[in-house]
Amino acid sequence: MAELRRALVIVDVQNDYFADEGPLAIQYPDRNESLANITQVIDLAEAQSMPVAVVQHQYPAGAPVFAEGSEGWKLHPEISARRKDSWKHLTKSHASVFAGTDFEGWLRSNDVEVITVVGYMTNNCDLATAAAAEPLGFGVEVLSDASGAVHLANEAGQVGAQQLHETLMVLLHSNFATVATTNDWVQAVTSGTTLPKGDLGSSAVQGRAAFAPVA
Repeated sequence: MAELRRALVIVDVQNDYFADEGPLAIQYPDRNESLANITQVIDLAEAQSMPVAVVQHQYPAGAPVFAEGSEGWKLHPEISARRKDSWKHLTKSHASVFAGTDFEGWLRSNDVEVITVVGYMTNNCDLATAAAAEPLGFGVEVLSDASGAVHLANEAGQVGAQQLHETLMVLLHSNFATVATTNDWVQAVTSGTTLPKGDLGSSAVQGRAAFAPVA
């Protein structure tokens, strides 16, 4: 089997997600643990000569988060220290990395088949990017321990970051992406193998069985 042509996509690993008192501080998984996994993935991608794209969310100066040029807008130091001129750099103002950027063209010019998504947030940019990739024909891998979510509450209800993140991992693996841990991804990349992908049909069958009433 031919080895997959992967590209690593580092989504919005910016300082605003690490500000303890900020509204977007990642709550689950532990942001420092997810960051360590992200840097491990970057280092392997570089060793494998994998195409790498680094993404920053950007709003105009004066915005409460991700204001262009602000400290919160900047890439986390662990990312900026690894950044190479050969990486594709993208800024965006929508959730999906594909929206309003030349990301798709860059992927096609590099013959990429599968994007590996790491970074933040599970409940916004990671989800939107995975969903946008589907009709374009790109496979997606989302690393569950190299991403993260925040607590959410609004007029529709409230949900904690752990429940939100874990639920979205199940959702993504049912159709939009292959969900894996960093260790599983590292093993697949170094061995040249593919990661097992779920599908909606089998996920629904297993879900029905898991929640069947007890006789």
